[in-house]
Amino acid sequence: MTIRRTFLGAGAAGAALAALPRLGTAQSFPSRPIRCICPWPPGGATDLVMRSFAESAGKTLKQNVLIDNRPGAGGTLGAIELTSAKPDGYTLSQLPYSVFRIPHMQKVQFDILKDYTWIVCLTGYTFGLVVPADSPFKNIADVVAWAKKNPGKFSYASPGIATSPHLVMEEFASKAGVQFLHVPFKGAAEGIQGVIGGHVMAHSDSTTWAPQVEAGKLRLLATYGSKRTKRWPDVPTLEDLGYKTVSDSPFGVCGPKAMDPAVVKILHDAFAKTLDDPSVIATLDKYDQPPIYMDTAKYTAYAKEAFAAERATMDRLGMVMK
Repeated sequence: MTIRRTFLGAGAAGAALAALPRLGTAQSFPSRPIRCICPWPPGGATDLVMRSFAESAGKTLKQNVLIDNRPGAGGTLGAIELTSAKPDGYTLSQLPYSVFRIPHMQKVQFDILKDYTWIVCLTGYTFGLVVPADSPFKNIADVVAWAKKNPGKFSYASPGIATSPHLVMEEFASKAGVQFLHVPFKGAAEGIQGVIGGHVMAHSDSTTWAPQVEAGKLRLLATYGSKRTKRWPDVPTLEDLGYKTVSDSPFGVCGPKAMDPAVVKILHDAFAKTLDDPSVIATLDKYDQPPIYMDTAKYTAYAKEAFAAERATMDRLGMVMK
């Protein structure tokens, strides 16, 4: 009996000692600056929004959160780097919505369902459909009615094949029972010039078109989010109009797999708090990016749902890798 007690005691002590490093890590975290990858070029809307989040979270964490720009590969370089990063909380990344889509189209160096800790979702994008100010299309009903009479002739620009602005229009067309003519451009600026110059009838993209809408050169027919925007509250969403089509490409902060839950909570709480920071809200408003908050559990569940939804969409469009 004495030997058994001694053995059990030693086992309990060993378990306690094994737990100490993790406990100590969580209690001292963060003890040095945190690196957060932004997989987009510096100076763009996503970069500036991520810098605003980083600065605000850093104040709560009492450590600098440093943005490291790694543009290229469709926004997946952060996802790739996280697969080999230590799960200690000192390497984070924005994982854009493209990480749910690209694996269905080509081979990638990551498993979106196994390689990450989905710490917190913070925001997304505003997408919308614009036409020239003198266009005969005054609303979405006009577009649908014309497209039904002229199948495959309503032309719209997007920033590229398989981008969210492209796929949401295909989803909308499917729900409306019409066919559109997709004209992919190399980027937002070219797409805007295409619609202003009359080369296409409409342009589907994020709010790079906002200055032209504000200047009266373009008319905004609908946005694609789950709710109306602050800047254009009178413009309906596709959801409002009954087409059950929502796209706002939510994103936040993610880390490598197998992170200490206590460290995850510290990071979650610090970044979630940024959504109460007036300077962060001002930055989001400037770029028409609505707060979209999901805690760790909800963000993890969302990642699984989004990955499956993108598979279904890409399969329907015949874009799944064979």
